[in-house]
Amino acid sequence: MTMRVLAVDDSRTMRDMLRLALTGAGIEAHLAEDGVHGLERLDDLPPPDAIITDINMPRMDGFGFIDAVRGREALRAVPILVLTTESATELKARARAAGATGWIVKPFDPEKLVKALRMVAG
Repeated sequence: MTMRVLAVDDSRTMRDMLRLALTGAGIEAHLAEDGVHGLERLDDLPPPDAIITDINMPRMDGFGFIDAVRGREALRAVPILVLTTESATELKARARAAGATGWIVKPFDPEKLVKALRMVAG
């Protein structure tokens, strides 16, 4: 069975990089441009095996997105990896408190990202 991942990032370049990394590893990639769009995508798709989200985005940031995802019963167990340029300890703690599973700092190594996804969604 193919792993299905929703990646949420406001940068078109980052979405393209994520799509290439994921599809190159045989992962079904679905993309969204911010938290609001991510929630819309979740309404239209079967539940993903994992979610990747940025933190700093317009309309709804990553923290709001994680809160909203964790508020949905069907998605409470879906692993969420934060992929961001931020590295502050207090932001990591806030993301974990909201329900994030892990934290990866950009720029990312595609192989390490795929390995992390397989580990958390395994």
